[in-house]
Amino acid sequence: MSPTPGQTGTDVAAPAARGARQGSGGAEALLKVTGLEVRYGDLIGVADVSFEVPVGRVVALLGSNGAGKTTTLNAIAGIVPTSNGSVLFEGKPVHGLPAHAIVRRGLALSPEGWRLFVQQTVESNLLLGATPVVDKRKIPHLLERVYATFPRLAERRLQRAGTMSGGERQMLAVGRALMSEPRLLLLDEPSLGLAPAVIETMYETFQRLHKEGLTILLAEQSVDLALEFADHAYVLQVGRTVLSGSARELADNAEVQRIYLGVS
Repeated sequence: MSPTPGQTGTDVAAPAARGARQGSGGAEALLKVTGLEVRYGDLIGVADVSFEVPVGRVVALLGSNGAGKTTTLNAIAGIVPTSNGSVLFEGKPVHGLPAHAIVRRGLALSPEGWRLFVQQTVESNLLLGATPVVDKRKIPHLLERVYATFPRLAERRLQRAGTMSGGERQMLAVGRALMSEPRLLLLDEPSLGLAPAVIETMYETFQRLHKEGLTILLAEQSVDLALEFADHAYVLQVGRTVLSGSARELADNAEVQRIYLGVS
């Protein structure tokens, strides 16, 4: 699993690529990313990222700050354009599609930093998340389901989003994503800046959503959190997929954590 200290990033990219082709545990791939590259002018945000998310699983993208996790999720969601590579969702290409079209396919992002409409109420933000829903008769049910998932949002449905705590804003960002009825939920750094008690509550909620059948792709800088929750993980380093394995394998491999994740 772990490379020897003398190996380069190129040497260990091969097992990660094989993991992306074979899938995590052999299940059917809901999302398949191959050779993803994102450029910002002359700057390379992501150079070569490949991985799969099987149906019904939790997959984590790991790596230090600047590894390319957020850029990868933004590219999958259509927020930033891809420069090369492919993104297949349910076997169909979504790279090159606008973000609203990708959401309609069944993929929703809860972004880092929340990106809420802070002058709007909690309920208004949630209803904006339901914009892609074709059958508008579903919206009241979707709204009540989000309120059942996050009772705090129900208590504050008429409160302006900008007056809420960090934990409440995270709940709102996830709730807004759930309003589009996604089959794949992307979570970008959901623990960032939150108190430990709030983080525990959020991850308990993610676990419930997963048990209800939701497939989840998680980008998380907190290694312990991610590996405890995920079934499978991929390690990103300077915009490349360099390693993959089951969450248990990566959690038990101290050398992998030291070399790739900066955990001593």
